[in-house]
Amino acid sequence: MKLSILDLAHVPEGLDVAGALHNTLDLARQADRLGYERFWLAEHHNMPRIASAATSVVIGQVGAVTQRIRIGAGGIMLPNHSPLVIAEQFGTLEALFPGRVDLGLGRAPGTDGLTWRALRRDPAASDRFPDDVQELQALLGPVQPGQRIRAIPGVDSNVPLWILGSSLFGAQLAAHLGLPYAFASHFAPTALMPALKVYRERFRPSAQLQRPYAMAGANVIVAPTDEEARYLFTSLQQVVIGIVTGGRGRLPPPVEQLQPLPPEVQHQVDGFLGCSFVGCVETVRRGLEKFGADTGADEIIVASAVYDHAARVRSYELLAGVIERP
Repeated sequence: MKLSILDLAHVPEGLDVAGALHNTLDLARQADRLGYERFWLAEHHNMPRIASAATSVVIGQVGAVTQRIRIGAGGIMLPNHSPLVIAEQFGTLEALFPGRVDLGLGRAPGTDGLTWRALRRDPAASDRFPDDVQELQALLGPVQPGQRIRAIPGVDSNVPLWILGSSLFGAQLAAHLGLPYAFASHFAPTALMPALKVYRERFRPSAQLQRPYAMAGANVIVAPTDEEARYLFTSLQQVVIGIVTGGRGRLPPPVEQLQPLPPEVQHQVDGFLGCSFVGCVETVRRGLEKFGADTGADEIIVASAVYDHAARVRSYELLAGVIERP
């Protein structure tokens, strides 16, 4: 099983955006050294704790400080953009870092409704997602007879596309188009198994992919002891509590003990974080091996919201030895 990294470029309390982005670049260097398969960034807007809104720009910086690891988006929220612009951006990345670029595509806006309106996008753009994916795929492919509009850079770059999802819709689309599929179980684990089933049962081979290829997301924090890992995990728990209760802010430091929550809030938080593996190396090894066996995932992409950068790097160093990779 392959291991990859989804980095949200978290901005911890007490650090500015520049510091967060420098931490992302340092983590990418370490991931390259440690043998991870991919290093992906995600598009989110108007979120104080996430610094990767200009996703293509950050991916370019990651590519410049790494040598081997695949780089890309997990993902670009295509309804926010013209397919032509994304083809040009990722065609540029492929020209700079040939054979290393992935383009994961999501249907959600990656933000709230008010911010989406500020992006000046048509509210019906999400309904056109399947058509936009195919238009983007064509722009990244070879020139067709009579084609007048070309993505330059981009044309004939054949940047591999992925479909991202947290419901059955993405699974159905990925299967129909014969594309690899990444499920966001790191924040929406409930539909993971039904989505994987639909994807595999309905998959149709394509020029890009001959057999289904599924990636599953997970929150993972590894530390020398279970107790320390659970302590570090409280930063992400606080973030999720804020999401559930409407709070906003940067990634907070860990705490010794969280305050008790109303049962309905606790239930939502537990559901959000249901696909999390936190502990020492052996604890996480057992959890991920079972997760891999239960899901049959070809790859696991790991998100790790740790307040202290050194502790986050250490977590990925320890994790690199958890699953033997080819």
